[in-house]
Amino acid sequence: MISSKLPKMFYGGDYNPEQWDHATHLEDLRMFKLAGIDIATINVFSWALIQPDEVTYNFEDLDQLIDRLHQNGVYICLATSTAAHPAWMAKNYPDVLRVDADGRKRKFGGRHNSCPNSPTYRKYSEIIADKLAARYKDHDAVLVWHISNEYGGECYCENCEKAFRVYLKKRYTSIEQLNKAWNTNFWGHTFYDWDEIVLPSNLSEHWGHNSSSFQGISLDYSRFNSDSLLECYLLEYNAIKKHIPDAVVTTNLMGFFKQLDYFKWAKYMDIVSWDSYPGLATPVSYTAMAHDLMRGLKDGQPFMLMEQTPSQQNWQPYNSLKRPGVMRLWSYQSIAHGADTVMFFQLRRSIGACEKYHGAVIEHAGHENTRVFREVAQLGGELQRLGDTTLDATVQSKVAIVFDWDNWWAIEKSSGPTIALNYVEQIHKYYAAFFRRNIQVDIVSVDTDISSYDLVLAPVLYMVKPGFAAKLEQFVADGGTFLTTFFSGIVNEHDLVTTGGYPGELRSLLGIWVEEIDALLPEQKNSIVMKESFGTLTGAYECGMLCDLLHSEGADVIAEYGEDFYKGMPALTRNVYGQGEAWYVATDPDDMFLDGLLGELTAAKHIQPLLETPQGVEVSARTKSGSSYLFVMNHNSSAQSYDLGEAKVRELLTGQHYTGPTEIEARGVHILEWTT
Repeated sequence: MISSKLPKMFYGGDYNPEQWDHATHLEDLRMFKLAGIDIATINVFSWALIQPDEVTYNFEDLDQLIDRLHQNGVYICLATSTAAHPAWMAKNYPDVLRVDADGRKRKFGGRHNSCPNSPTYRKYSEIIADKLAARYKDHDAVLVWHISNEYGGECYCENCEKAFRVYLKKRYTSIEQLNKAWNTNFWGHTFYDWDEIVLPSNLSEHWGHNSSSFQGISLDYSRFNSDSLLECYLLEYNAIKKHIPDAVVTTNLMGFFKQLDYFKWAKYMDIVSWDSYPGLATPVSYTAMAHDLMRGLKDGQPFMLMEQTPSQQNWQPYNSLKRPGVMRLWSYQSIAHGADTVMFFQLRRSIGACEKYHGAVIEHAGHENTRVFREVAQLGGELQRLGDTTLDATVQSKVAIVFDWDNWWAIEKSSGPTIALNYVEQIHKYYAAFFRRNIQVDIVSVDTDISSYDLVLAPVLYMVKPGFAAKLEQFVADGGTFLTTFFSGIVNEHDLVTTGGYPGELRSLLGIWVEEIDALLPEQKNSIVMKESFGTLTGAYECGMLCDLLHSEGADVIAEYGEDFYKGMPALTRNVYGQGEAWYVATDPDDMFLDGLLGELTAAKHIQPLLETPQGVEVSARTKSGSSYLFVMNHNSSAQSYDLGEAKVRELLTGQHYTGPTEIEARGVHILEWTT
């Protein structure tokens, strides 16, 4: 936790004064005060400035910058600068340069251009982190340590190939165990020596888009790549902790970013931080889900919103402005879901290179008389007035959705059954049904203790890891409700099919046997026909993409397919197991069906919406010291109203008291204090 350092939420963002002259920097400090900015992330890409050669380190400019910011009321999130290595390093030590999946070695340029298994990169990144920590360990301004920046990318060089073999030896111990795990008797892939193994790339196992001849090999490479980058992070993390044992150390994550297993990374982060960049057309439910994932990475702890744009992005095909009020609205959305900071990229716009058209608090105009600056200053003032009211407050949920990176990698490296299956989209589809009902959801891992939840979902649980089926059985036996979907229980952690019939280890819990899986063309549809009314569910609903052809082995058949040769076969089942229930949705249904089904399941567990609101009005809540703070957020471009009933509440931003029917302005935010 970092809240003890400040009496309010951090408010600020990335600052690159090395791109400007001294007079501009002084003008920035003046405007920071106007906007209420009190923290700056600095030194993110300054490695080349600090270290001009192998032995020289120049910290004087950084000393002055930190002191000057602190003197003007701005605290520091100090980055280690290792996100981009200097040009001299690439010239003198080409092992730092990555090799792409086609076998081409990069030259110096761009960023993320360091091989994670380069001895040179590891050596110098650890040294500079060590020197920074030793130098600033006692500086009162430095509150957070920011390692590298937005880790990602892959490398297929010889150093990575050698490191991959070492990784495999530790994982499998013997070449015989590896051959078994990878099923190498297929296509004559049997290995007799570790040195025979090569990285899976476009030169070996990979073909087409995200497809692999050997999913087990490619799955292990994804794990290895995530772990290799994590090892680089840990070198710097430990270098900092050596000098500052109680340092708050983080690195900025990127939501549902496929290449890195963030649940594993979060174990080594003192606080989770992430960069939120939804587009104009991104569903607000998807952004909320990403915030909930970041909160879930460390079992519900608050997180840092490290970056968002004040208005415009620069890398999308069409970089729309955030409409008036949207930046403020989306900032409060992050707070509502667990953020304890609001920070931007960037504080002043660059004048050159690829980010010169990325939005900033201080635009190219260079003064405070802009719409964006006025909105930033308004939010800054509101956060000053809120103080520590919601700081460290938690989000309490009775519903959890399981998300697993290994499962994601395995599903989408598969050469079947359909190219249309997108794991994150399926997670979002179920999440959005709760979002529309204003029911809070935790995004959890297979390792999370799920015993405190009433309802747990694991859409498309293709991979069942060791012990997870038993955990689910215990959860349901103790009275919990579990729901999973088509294409679940298929493989183990090595992506080897569990034989004996799908859904493998989940078969007893679900009380079904899946015989076949039909993949529908995009224009093809089937229907889910209710055998009898189930709450609001009645009649028929559209479904598509995949249809499991299954038989009941004790489960109640709630709905059947309405079309094709498997008309009349189960499409929705419920199995009583111990004191609880296990549900199976055998196909990809429309939203109306999901709204009805999940509405009935939550009602049965007495899980009520936080508030009933019109479409587009989101409600989330944080709880602290016996008080709940309901964030009512109107994502519509017109005013809406909601009903508080007999409750009498205080709205924290205005101090007004509300009861009964209440109007909220277009893109407005209400923070309602409920004392329990």
